Amino acid sequence: MSGGEVAGILVAVFWAILVSFLALALVRLAQTLKAATRLVAEVTDQAVPLLSEASATVREANTQLARVDSIAADVQEVTSNASALSSTVSTAFGGPLVKVAAFGYGVRRAIGRKGRAEDAPAPARTVVVGKTLPSARRGGRRNRGSKG
Repeated sequence: MSGGEVAGILVAVFWAILVSFLALALVRLAQTLKAATRLVAEVTDQAVPLLSEASATVREANTQLARVDSIAADVQEVTSNASALSSTVSTAFGGPLVKVAAFGYGVRRAIGRKGRAEDAPAPARTVVVGKTLPSARRGGRRNRGSKG
């Protein structure tokens, strides 16, 4: 056998091995494609009902949102009515109630002063040099300017 014949046999064996590996790869690729086709078909079969259920759920949610919207509008109207009623009641009864409370306070103070013995000395007051009273306690009704 010559060198050319040996080389030819080696090339033939190499090509046979190469063709068998390519055939094996093609068979595996065909199996993978069949499995992928089956998987896509199953996903499609399951996805269509899920999409229809999701669509029904979205429609129902829109219906509920419309109801909530009308409820919110009613609550806003009730809130504005309550605010108007509150301001009306405050206007109608606020002034007279303040006057009654001020009158009651004055009567209590007058009774408290009258209840003290007229001979009894006024309670002792402590004066601390350098201290000032808070603005709410400074002066009395007599020192309020033009309101007196």
